[in-house]
Amino acid sequence: MSGEKKVVCVTGASGYIASWLVKLLLERGFIVKASVRNPDDPKKTEHLLSLEGAKERLHLLRADLLEEGSFDALVEGCEGVFHTAAPAMLSTNDPQAEIIEPTVKGTLNVLRSCVKVPSVKRVVITSSMASVFDNRKPLNSDEVVDETWFSDPVYCKEKKNWYVLSKILAEKAAWKFAKENGIDLVTIHPGIVIGPLLQPTLNLSLAIVLNLIKDGGKTSPLSVFSTADVRDVAFTHIQAFEVPSASGRYCVVGHVLHNYEALKILKELYPALSIPEECEDEKALFPKPQMSKEKAKSLGVNFTPLEVSFRDAVESLKEKGFIDI
Repeated sequence: MSGEKKVVCVTGASGYIASWLVKLLLERGFIVKASVRNPDDPKKTEHLLSLEGAKERLHLLRADLLEEGSFDALVEGCEGVFHTAAPAMLSTNDPQAEIIEPTVKGTLNVLRSCVKVPSVKRVVITSSMASVFDNRKPLNSDEVVDETWFSDPVYCKEKKNWYVLSKILAEKAAWKFAKENGIDLVTIHPGIVIGPLLQPTLNLSLAIVLNLIKDGGKTSPLSVFSTADVRDVAFTHIQAFEVPSASGRYCVVGHVLHNYEALKILKELYPALSIPEECEDEKALFPKPQMSKEKAKSLGVNFTPLEVSFRDAVESLKEKGFIDI
């Protein structure tokens, strides 16, 4: 019970990664203050309130990313702050108002609340591999992507990759603010997160898995997956707070694979699925870069096997009623 008596907070606690983060924190004995946009919505809270230890050590608070001071009560008395809240959408009619502003302003609003609280020892922010490798540099199989890589905001704006742009701008703003205000900051950069759901709603990354299953990869926009199991991602967050030497950015990618490789695993796990046996033209595939695991492993992260992540994801999707196989 490494976290016994320690008080930490998690923003956007009803989300996919955050729900697992809350679960693991409670299992370790932490007292967890968790923010949700609407504590009165059972879809946002029931899966959290049913967690082991929630009755004794989970406290839900209302907070809004765009409201300055909204996180003051959440952060008060905490040693660690885990900021995971951010819009997760790929398309919108108003990217500035719906994606970029809530992500960037929300991050700064959380950090402003942290500055007011002397008890805060470290802030851990959930970013994404989106802010690491999305640039003009061509990726090939000899390339090793690591924490020294940064995505290009101009390139992402040209491509109208608003989600990626929001992650780039939020991370940049966070590091600037942390440096100016003496905040001990760590950022976590997972690939596409897969594994079981705790919340009742479908999130963006598991929607990609669901799409793969339903159409056999025919219309999937992603030709290469860089994946991480949701439990590994949550564990990395906790280690980033608990390990004194943790610092800077952490890429969290357990595996890199093509769509056809993901489909092959799914077919082996679920033979009844009507998905293609092999890719029609493997020569047309995007090159598959390598993702460095060294820094994540320095925190004690052991990456979950792909087969386990996919199986648990599909079983979870079945249990929640999103698929019937």
